[in-house]
Amino acid sequence: MLSPDDARLVSFLHGGFPLSDRPFADVAAQLGCSEDAVIERLQRLLSHGDLTRFGPLFQIERAGGRFVLAAMAVPEERFDAVAKQLEGMNEVAHNYRRESAHPDQPGATPLNMWFVLAVESAEQIGPVVDRIEAATGLAVYAFPKEREFFVELKLPLFEGGAHGTR
Repeated sequence: MLSPDDARLVSFLHGGFPLSDRPFADVAAQLGCSEDAVIERLQRLLSHGDLTRFGPLFQIERAGGRFVLAAMAVPEERFDAVAKQLEGMNEVAHNYRRESAHPDQPGATPLNMWFVLAVESAEQIGPVVDRIEAATGLAVYAFPKEREFFVELKLPLFEGGAHGTR
């Protein structure tokens, strides 16, 4: 459970972070606390799992790289083992369970393992997919981005709180 101060900090940072020499000091000044307090609070939120990520989002294509959403139909008895295989791969940005319909075979194991591949160049996607298929013995369905959408969802973290405004 987030404390009111935690919620205030997360709400303040949601959708914006100062670009300066000392951004945490800038945040602290606006919130009326110390730079160390902001850094310590963020570290605690991350270490306790209240925040799963704190950092910038990049349009990797502008740097020549690629993100590709991918999925596999993993038999339930192999799910944990396959997840562990993917966790060990540098190109797998995140991996999660999600049930959905299989694209080719009605009645087949649904696509239940979804992950994002992150590579330095578009040409690397095919070899990475091939390597995953060879390692797991399972087909990988790759869903490359066809166009960019910007969806900025900001939810209030406390009653009466604004949607990401300062």
